[in-house]
Amino acid sequence: MTDRRNDPFFHAAAFVLLAATASWFSPLSMAQAASSDWAQSEGGDVRIIAAPPTADGTIPAILEIRLKPGWKTYWLEPGASGIPPQVTIDPTSGISFSGLRFPAPKTFDDGVVRYVGYDRSVALPMQLRQTVAGSVVDLKASVFLGICMDICIPVQAELSLALPSGTVANPLEQARIDDATAALPEPPTADLKVTATTIDPATHSLRIAFVVPDDDRAAPEIFLAGPSGFSFGKPSINAAADGGFVADIPYRAPAKGGELKGRTALFVLRSGRRSMETSLAFE
Repeated sequence: MTDRRNDPFFHAAAFVLLAATASWFSPLSMAQAASSDWAQSEGGDVRIIAAPPTADGTIPAILEIRLKPGWKTYWLEPGASGIPPQVTIDPTSGISFSGLRFPAPKTFDDGVVRYVGYDRSVALPMQLRQTVAGSVVDLKASVFLGICMDICIPVQAELSLALPSGTVANPLEQARIDDATAALPEPPTADLKVTATTIDPATHSLRIAFVVPDDDRAAPEIFLAGPSGFSFGKPSINAAADGGFVADIPYRAPAKGGELKGRTALFVLRSGRRSMETSLAFE
């Protein structure tokens, strides 16, 4: 076999092959990469990552919040003084936006203020859909959220990215989107679900009965969001005689139209490593 290590043509061909391989695997070389620039703040940064539209027009995307150590950000229903993440899509983008989705949050209570959110970086799936098929998607979004430590800093950002349709997503960016989707609460199951709800309008209190897995030793946490104008206080959770749990939650109603009956709210239950999300209809 001929030793070609000293052959200049061999080295040229090897260099071309190496360059082509590097170009194939480098995310920076892929025209399909779709992420906005980071909008930076004192407590953390924010950006949008999006994949190409699917056949039905859905655009897989996330709002990525990169927190610095010691800083926190808020959930959908943050508490008395928090700022929930808000996104507005430019109508000229040719994209409809139906909201953000959230992984199960945590409760923070320093004895003075109680709020709900995240103390680690978090990615929130965005519900986007392309309204004009086959066009180049120019996503332009206004983002407003709060990032807090000793003080809260409102973060206002204008984010944009261009995403051609009909292309293959950058696998690294797609993995971030997939991970964020996988971190969302699961739907109700036989061992993780609400079993009953009751309302006492006279005392403005709500009782929710639920079950968690038998082998779960962690104390369950619950979170409620909506309906508009209503706010929910700190839940008192106790073990029930049937082996499940009962949560009693005070609520505050708006001055006008303050009946909770006939309305719905988002309910999230965290139990150990699992979390569940469902819509509660108050009858």
